[in-house]
Amino acid sequence: MRRRQILTAGAVATTIAAAAPAAIAAPGGGGGPKKPPGNGRSKPPGLAKKDNLAFAAGDTLKIGCAIAGGGHHTDEDYPDPFTSDQPYREVLASEFTSLSAENQMKWDHLRPAPDTYDFTDADAIADFAEANGQVVRGHTLMWHSQNPEWIEQGDHTPEQLREILRDHIYTVAGRYAGRMQQWDVVNEIFDDNAELRTTGNIWIRELGPEIIADCFRWANEADPEALLFFNDYNVDGINAKSDAYYALIVDLLADGVPVHGFSTQGHLSLRYGFPDDLADNLQRFADLGLQTAVTELDVRMDVAEGEAPTPEQLEQQADYYRRVTEAALSVEGCSSLTLWGVLDKYSWVPVTFPGEAAATVLWDDFSRKPAYYAVQDALAEASGREGHPALRR
Repeated sequence: MRRRQILTAGAVATTIAAAAPAAIAAPGGGGGPKKPPGNGRSKPPGLAKKDNLAFAAGDTLKIGCAIAGGGHHTDEDYPDPFTSDQPYREVLASEFTSLSAENQMKWDHLRPAPDTYDFTDADAIADFAEANGQVVRGHTLMWHSQNPEWIEQGDHTPEQLREILRDHIYTVAGRYAGRMQQWDVVNEIFDDNAELRTTGNIWIRELGPEIIADCFRWANEADPEALLFFNDYNVDGINAKSDAYYALIVDLLADGVPVHGFSTQGHLSLRYGFPDDLADNLQRFADLGLQTAVTELDVRMDVAEGEAPTPEQLEQQADYYRRVTEAALSVEGCSSLTLWGVLDKYSWVPVTFPGEAAATVLWDDFSRKPAYYAVQDALAEASGREGHPALRR
């Protein structure tokens, strides 16, 4: 696919200016950053069935979203978003062709006790996706974080840990066999210094690096149809960390390990520069015969609590979103682009990065930020639907 031009500053500024005259209060509990006056038109979800990201994308790639729930949401003063917020559910159903579980398929959510699997929330996501003609990305089977205490603090021998992990992968991947487009099998195994997490990851520490290949083999046996991925943050560009993944994957492929994909999460911040070599990085993994993906895209910015982003910040955020979308579209074999949330009030960003916020593409009243239109325009141009009357402003 041809590379796209970045939305110009003037075009974004026009989008910002052509907007409603006053801020609209966010519905429901909680609340994200204040919406600046005159930014975005409020449009009820589902008003125009084709005025969405899914229609704009066409057959180019799967456009996805993480479903809020579990994790930090359990400490907030609002009910579970996925089961209680009907307008939010309508947005998930209409805007996207792929869904990911933000926390509902992680170990601490699925495995409250050694002899217990709780699939209630994970099943609900899979059923919702099927009912709406969407695919699902499974996230995640092996990770150093969000493991239950009975794993991290348990007195297990290496042999017992290996059997626990094997049983988990067979049980979880097997339960959804044929229903998952992709699985993040192994998540974040390299630290910020591009070193394998040999101390912080209990599975690698106790079972050795060889367990990485075993995880892929077990997942493939449990679900032969799913595409199996490595997934990590800060591997957007060509750097020491993405180099480490490249070298590891080359070795695993040479050994016949069923690795099918490499994905960068895409957690970006306006504090830092844009990874200009994103497309080149994805392309080198595609050249190995792998699928690639951007799996957790958000773009956070410095916003004080109760304040609104500036027009300049919104313009730069839209630029980042558009450039990621263009990069994904330019790489043949990049099969999906997933947003890590769609409403600021449910975003993980303020909890994890104090002082930063407003990372998603919608305001809490469901009106659209310039970032939304940047993604939609890039998708529409690539799919040939640019200028379609359904994609109106």
